[in-house]
Amino acid sequence: MSENTDMNLPEGTPTPDELRELSRNLLVDMVPMASFSDDPFVLVEGKGIRVRDASGRWYIDGLSGVFTSSYGHANERLAGAAAAQAKTLAFGMPLYAANVPILKLADRLLEVAPGGYAVAKFTAGGSEATESALKMARQWHHLEGRGRRFKVFSHYRSYHGATGHSLAASGGVAWRSEFEPFAAGFIHVNPPFVLQRRLGLSEAAACDAALELIEEAVELEDPDTIAAFITEPIMLSAGVRVPPEGYLRRLHDILRRHDILLVYDEIITGFGRTGRLFAAEHFGTYPDILCFGKGVSGGYAALAGLLVQEHVARSFWGREGENREFRDGHTYGNNPVAGAVGLKAIEYLVDDRLVEHSHRMGERLAARLRAGLSDVPAVTGIRGLGMLRGIALDGLGAGSPPLGPAVSKSARERGLVVRGGLDFVALGPPLVCTESEIDEIADLAIAAVRAVAR
Repeated sequence: MSENTDMNLPEGTPTPDELRELSRNLLVDMVPMASFSDDPFVLVEGKGIRVRDASGRWYIDGLSGVFTSSYGHANERLAGAAAAQAKTLAFGMPLYAANVPILKLADRLLEVAPGGYAVAKFTAGGSEATESALKMARQWHHLEGRGRRFKVFSHYRSYHGATGHSLAASGGVAWRSEFEPFAAGFIHVNPPFVLQRRLGLSEAAACDAALELIEEAVELEDPDTIAAFITEPIMLSAGVRVPPEGYLRRLHDILRRHDILLVYDEIITGFGRTGRLFAAEHFGTYPDILCFGKGVSGGYAALAGLLVQEHVARSFWGREGENREFRDGHTYGNNPVAGAVGLKAIEYLVDDRLVEHSHRMGERLAARLRAGLSDVPAVTGIRGLGMLRGIALDGLGAGSPPLGPAVSKSARERGLVVRGGLDFVALGPPLVCTESEIDEIADLAIAAVRAVAR
């Protein structure tokens, strides 16, 4: 029995045979279910930065679930906020009314968020948030007398969600191809790192070239037909790619010249994940619409949303009969339980200085990974900011399988859950990690990489 296995399981945990049978009734996202049901990975409990499966084995949650459980598992403050609000008002009337927790959350979020945002809108998940942002951009142009503007630009290799418009804006063939055709008007451009790699350019030259090509694409597509450009400030699914110095600021300048809205997808990068409240703070420009999710509630309630600048928000501030309301809604939007949890999460971030802690712990994690993997030829770099880090991996030669999935498997065997892309491994531990926990995560990740790459 492994040293991190504890057979004192929660009451009611099914037996292995029962789990295999039960798993045949479920679809787990992006998982081959025939293989999964042979040996299902089923979680039964979480404490702090660790989770336990139905066999009794504990793992370090090196991904914060999916970059969500920033405050750790079994957090009494957040769980208590959810329970107390559920006993008071568990669900509101999203088409007709607001509620006190969601009003207080909007006020507090606008107070602490940088960038001078005027209005918040809340949804239940990140895909809803990015979908809403693109709809808002299109409707805004319509209300401003620019009804021809419907096109949306985004990057190849990006990921913006699983709903119609958010998936159409995503730039990865594995997510998109089986669901095409999408609605018309989604245009993709290459991010700078692709030009740097393909053309052998320096980072600065690749940045210049990418921006020049984007401006040319805007002109060729006709600026009067373009509503928005959506981008992740750090492109996680592309390999935890941080943009070159000045790229996002200069991109925003191009868009402003053509009255095109800039939308940031900060579903993953928001709420302290990168060592700032929002990743926008690293890059010198704030978007017209900022999408957030995941860490806003730490996984204790389904919560995401938008922050909207005044020049956009005021177009939706109409009176009865003017038809200026934002025509978008979701059943669990403005949910009071989610609002109460979000308020408590912001209090936790601020009072416990978790954003600053994320920066320090992220630097410690990156330094240990660099030191421990510096002599591994297959490792080409440590990317990211704060507690969002990626280990970049090169292949082991022609015909060799991609390293990322193998490293992910190796890490789990050692008791660490990470995300393995084809040519990278991503880590996003809870923001509440201690120094010793960061060191443990780094040591396990290093061992996993070295075992695969040796």
